[in-house]
Amino acid sequence: MNKYVAYVSCYTQDNQYGISIYDVDLKKGRFVEKDRVKVSNSSYVTISHNQQFLYSITDSGVESYKVKDDGLLKSLNMQSINGMRGCYLSTSYDDKFLFVAGYHDGKITVLKLNKDGSVGAISDEIYLKGMGSIAERNFHPHVGCVKMTRDDKYLLAADMGMDHVNVYSLDHKTGKLKLADIIRSEQESSPRHIKFSKDGKILYIVHELKCYIDVYTYKEREPGDPAFEKIQTISTANDYRTSSTAASALNISEDFKYVTSSNAGDNSVSLFKIHSDGTLEKILCLPISGDYPKDAALFPGNKFLVSCNNESDTLTFFNVDMENKTIIMNGPEMKIEKPNCVIFHKITPSNPDKK
Repeated sequence: MNKYVAYVSCYTQDNQYGISIYDVDLKKGRFVEKDRVKVSNSSYVTISHNQQFLYSITDSGVESYKVKDDGLLKSLNMQSINGMRGCYLSTSYDDKFLFVAGYHDGKITVLKLNKDGSVGAISDEIYLKGMGSIAERNFHPHVGCVKMTRDDKYLLAADMGMDHVNVYSLDHKTGKLKLADIIRSEQESSPRHIKFSKDGKILYIVHELKCYIDVYTYKEREPGDPAFEKIQTISTANDYRTSSTAASALNISEDFKYVTSSNAGDNSVSLFKIHSDGTLEKILCLPISGDYPKDAALFPGNKFLVSCNNESDTLTFFNVDMENKTIIMNGPEMKIEKPNCVIFHKITPSNPDKK
């Protein structure tokens, strides 16, 4: 059986350990603590597409780590992003650039990556501009996610404040971005996270404030001319949700057959089946036994699910029954301070798929 570790990023209010590392028990659907890493306020972590390096948000910018054979992390370096603490980060598919989303300052930062996995100098930085609707926060840019298309041509940046996703072409020689398109969402919907299908032809965007996922097709008509066409909108929440319900993270299962999205407010998780045309079918939307599920993900194999409950300081685990459309709590909650996201990493054999 393949072996996995899980990395959970956390805010560090009462301790210094922003990343917790767990051995993953695929038979019982549980985590076993393996190690903790000192890093301040790890808002998000990501693994390079070659599976060799892990990158984390920190108060000072970004931290880089070498992923060792057993899944433990070796610190490489820290690099400033010349701005406020980021909320999301990802790499280009050739692992030559690191992208950081700035929620607080509405900024996109591009940094070069060295061959040894360490983070190099900033190659580009863009402050998004605009004035949105005069609401609680939707009146200036908030970048919630930055994600490359799978053909490695365009960077998508979800602007939660302006209610659209900017699409930038990436110059792989200079690391510079150029605006190529804008995907416009409904007013005050707040696009938050972005994922692509395995073949890269389908785009999923989850919207925090209006609790739905928009599904788009993606193709390039000609060089520098991307095209996105909406084919579906599907709710992440139940019809009886409260007005305070807000969709959170978006994840795709390791086999690219299912999508998960968590909902704060009513504290639930939604699970969707991906059809052959990329559209989604909701399987369930059920409680996660915690407060503010900031992230939720299926275990490899899709038999179990874990929820990162930021406000209740817990991880909760569930058995998943796709056929009967249920999740059943699997053992006691696990205490952890302010968890933000969870990612699984296969340590043997190496995983060739791009995630």
